[in-house]
Amino acid sequence: MKIFVTGASGFVGGAAATALSRGHEVLAMARSAPSADRVRATGARPVTCALGSVTEEHLAGCDAIVHAAAFVESWGTRDDFWTANVEGTQQLLDVAKRGGVRRFVHIGTEAVLFAGQDMRDIDERHPYPASTPFLYSETKGEAERRVLAANDPAGGFTTISLRPRFIWGPGDLTILEATKEMVADGRYMWIDGGRARTSTVHIHNLVHAIDLALARGGGGEAYFITDDEVHTFHDFMTRYAATAGVTLPDRNLPGWAARALATVLETVWRTLGLAGQPPLTRFVACLMSSDCTLRIDKARRELGYAPVVSVEAGLAALTRP
Repeated sequence: MKIFVTGASGFVGGAAATALSRGHEVLAMARSAPSADRVRATGARPVTCALGSVTEEHLAGCDAIVHAAAFVESWGTRDDFWTANVEGTQQLLDVAKRGGVRRFVHIGTEAVLFAGQDMRDIDERHPYPASTPFLYSETKGEAERRVLAANDPAGGFTTISLRPRFIWGPGDLTILEATKEMVADGRYMWIDGGRARTSTVHIHNLVHAIDLALARGGGGEAYFITDDEVHTFHDFMTRYAATAGVTLPDRNLPGWAARALATVLETVWRTLGLAGQPPLTRFVACLMSSDCTLRIDKARRELGYAPVVSVEAGLAALTRP
């Protein structure tokens, strides 16, 4: 199979490109020379283009697309989020259909359902919120709706959205690196003592699901992908940070206070046009103080998915020299 991957210079796209290159011909989007070097390191062939400007020539002969590129920051302008997550996805969908691509696997997120509330033991029947205060949730939700709506059995175009939660494992330069920086700067603290419960997904489990979705699953369907385990933030993050030799401090902020503080900080940053992002955003405050546990029955049934790495085994592998 000839597969085009977006986001291959990042954590998820890079892991997908590496794994898929072992058995397929993989092309990957590269926006710069450094990005092209990272793509080559995965075993894929770099294609110079960017979200919003992909052409049929870039996708020539491709059977499938794995769309992992997105604006995933917790802070940014509406234009930052909308341009990358919605317009970039729509343009890729349009050119894929024109170019004869047959399968489109979108890397979504459970955050498309998140508006600050607990989500306990939910499955894919859980509805999108009427509205959400979070630009990431809003734009990833709109992108996913467009992906699923583009499914066209008559035209031979199948679209699927995978919804991973709390991606971790080797190669993670987001959660673990941010945690290490906050501890080093003295900024790390728990919210509600880290007692919120969460599903997680090891990067190898997500890559396994991507591989399955290239051949299985219902068109126009979304699937939660997790490790099929539930942990508190405190338990998981304490052990995850320890794999990097980092001990997390005991400092704590109540959830209500964290949400209020984040609201004030965001208002100050936007009002004054301050550079960088606030030390705490509403999205992070709400995320870390809300339960999010997901069912993967549908992925098991329709994709044939089951985790290939347990949390225990994944953490142990990270601690080995």
